[in-house]
Amino acid sequence: MLDRPIAGELHGSLVAALGTGIVSGRYQPGHVLNLEGISAEHGVSRSVAREAVRVLESMGMVESRRRVGITVQDPEKWNVFDPVLIRWRLQAGDRTAQLVSLSELRLGFEPAAAALAARRASPHQCRVLATAVSDMVMHGRNGDLAAYLAADKLFHQTMLEASGNEMFRALNGAVAEVLAGRTHHGLMPEKPNIDAIALHDEVARAIRMGEADQAERAMRAIIDESVSAIVEVGPSGAGTAAQA
Repeated sequence: MLDRPIAGELHGSLVAALGTGIVSGRYQPGHVLNLEGISAEHGVSRSVAREAVRVLESMGMVESRRRVGITVQDPEKWNVFDPVLIRWRLQAGDRTAQLVSLSELRLGFEPAAAALAARRASPHQCRVLATAVSDMVMHGRNGDLAAYLAADKLFHQTMLEASGNEMFRALNGAVAEVLAGRTHHGLMPEKPNIDAIALHDEVARAIRMGEADQAERAMRAIIDESVSAIVEVGPSGAGTAAQA
């Protein structure tokens, strides 16, 4: 929806402007907006403003009521699993708190997904995992963080898919935003931590060998290391963290 050309770009820009405004606290919970004000402030038509508000309503960030207006909602009502909202919170909110929260969420499902993958992964998925780790080694050595991120995303996406659980698979977007957020916001060193890469290799090997307990333990170690690194680096973004 946000990638449509021309009118879609205008619509997407407005959604992002309003969304980051809410996340950053510019628009506090209880603040009331209206279409006329949005249109005037951002130089868009009422129809574009209305469509943008509908997107934010679907994310639980605002509630639109006749004769009341468009009311900003408390964070407790937000769809916090939405990858776009996660991206906004990493851009404009408390980045460290968001990353820690998401990493704690990952502890709740990625180790279990790794264990299931050890029982269910296809030979093709095992090959993809091994290739992703090899790419992480190569790109990490070269300091190519963009290529490293792509390989890391592929690793976690494939592992979640290999679990055979559609609920775990549906959380891939949240995991991808965590990985991307750490790279894009200066929470990565110039060259990724070799211990983190070794743990990814351990997960891939355990899945290939059908060792569910080992796959679960290694995945848990990956995320534990990630949480520790995030807390150590803090909001300054000084790059000493290891990618997970």
